[in-house]
Amino acid sequence: MNNLDHIVIAAATLQQGVNYVRSTLGIEVPKGGMHQTMGTHNHLIQLGNDAYLEIIAISPNTEAPARPRWFALDCARMRASIEQQPRLITWVMNTTDIKQLVESSSFEIGAPTAFSRDNLKWVIALPDDGRLLANGMLPYCIQWHSNPHPSQAMADPGCLLQALTIYHNRPRWITERLDAMEAGHLVDVEAIPDSEAPYLSATIDTPGGTVSLT
Repeated sequence: MNNLDHIVIAAATLQQGVNYVRSTLGIEVPKGGMHQTMGTHNHLIQLGNDAYLEIIAISPNTEAPARPRWFALDCARMRASIEQQPRLITWVMNTTDIKQLVESSSFEIGAPTAFSRDNLKWVIALPDDGRLLANGMLPYCIQWHSNPHPSQAMADPGCLLQALTIYHNRPRWITERLDAMEAGHLVDVEAIPDSEAPYLSATIDTPGGTVSLT
């Protein structure tokens, strides 16, 4: 069974991302850790139901990795965008058999790549060029080799992810690919006019009320 693992907010710096979440959700997001292999670091909070929110940024204190960073963080367009303001860029799906998922997928979702940090171990499917899948509308896929789910050890500010919605000009195209990944049950898909750019929206219950991150 596949589950929604986490949503990803990219920022030019972690402090910029923390400030953005404080202003939008009214909560503080504590420090997570470093991804030495990718040259990134993060802050994390749980969102209920084994889901969490990640703020991620390029670490200024590590050397650039030998390969492109994940989540399109090396893309000039992405860097210019998040320099203006942090934003919700994509989401991640948790699967129990990432190798089978990659092999059975009708399109390229990336190569299973192993990572570890402290007592956490996971495998995530990464495109060779570090791109987002369908500009972030389709999820990266992860398999945790840690139990319980790592979100259980994260700070709990009393937030709950109620829904994740994809707004897209080609909803059928997105739905077909979500179904091929066995991810269609995890998100809602809404049609928008061709004049609008596709985007994600996360509806989150917070101590101060319901907020939408887009």
